Amino acid sequence: MLADFFEYDFLRHTFLTGILIGLIAPLLGTFIVVRRLSLIADALSHVTLAGIAFGLFLDKKFAIAWITPFYGGMIFSVIGSILIEKLRGVYKAFQELAIPIILSGGVGLSVIFISLADGFNTDLFNYLFGSVSAVSRNDFFTILGISIFILIVIGLFYKELFTLSFDEEHATISGIHAKRIHLLFIILTALVIAASIRIVGVLLVSALMTLPVAASMQLAKGFKQMMFLSVAFGELAVIGGLISGYYLSIPPGGTIVMISILILLLSIGYKRLSVTSKKRRTAHEHA
Repeated sequence: MLADFFEYDFLRHTFLTGILIGLIAPLLGTFIVVRRLSLIADALSHVTLAGIAFGLFLDKKFAIAWITPFYGGMIFSVIGSILIEKLRGVYKAFQELAIPIILSGGVGLSVIFISLADGFNTDLFNYLFGSVSAVSRNDFFTILGISIFILIVIGLFYKELFTLSFDEEHATISGIHAKRIHLLFIILTALVIAASIRIVGVLLVSALMTLPVAASMQLAKGFKQMMFLSVAFGELAVIGGLISGYYLSIPPGGTIVMISILILLLSIGYKRLSVTSKKRRTAHEHA
């Protein structure tokens, strides 16, 4: 079934990009879920959509092709992440308010730019729900660069990110620059979302950052094990979604999300069976 993915260049780029996305999205998603910031991915995905629509608008109306929808989405996503961090500083007692503010702004800009770009078209549909054939050679190398950067940053600042995820107050007392690390973290999130839109689609990318993590939380016995399982589930969902999307001629984003949900349901079922079995063994031993 994978033969076509290695025979054709555009499918090979898509498959390799999918492998990268299946790695970095759940990896960073582990920190996002533990920090209870899952909605940040939704907010930034809508800001990314605004950037994509802006790129399409420039191309359609002014024939400005050097800001492609992909790079427009990336720029808007990073700007949105910085604005969220700034608003968190403005609303110190209600920091979570920054997320719906940016999400609303992203939706509003998306509607405006989509309308100005003459509404929905095939290109926009592919950005919304992903595409098996949309990843170009340049896109692949851009996403490869983003992935390497993210892995290096997580490797260098793993201890700080881990400490901030579980106890921000202790991290600050320990001398960790919480604001700088959090800004870096949210920019990484923006880059992951921008990188994932080609494969998963901008409206579904947050699912790839949270569903594999939710499944791994049912099975993992520690944080590092949770990270490993999240990546494993993410890769399984992406590879399965790309293959089924290609052979069924449907956007891969939907199949990636449904496979992720299936993995989540199976992990919940396995956990419940394990707990029930353990209770029965304990009851039998006491009897």
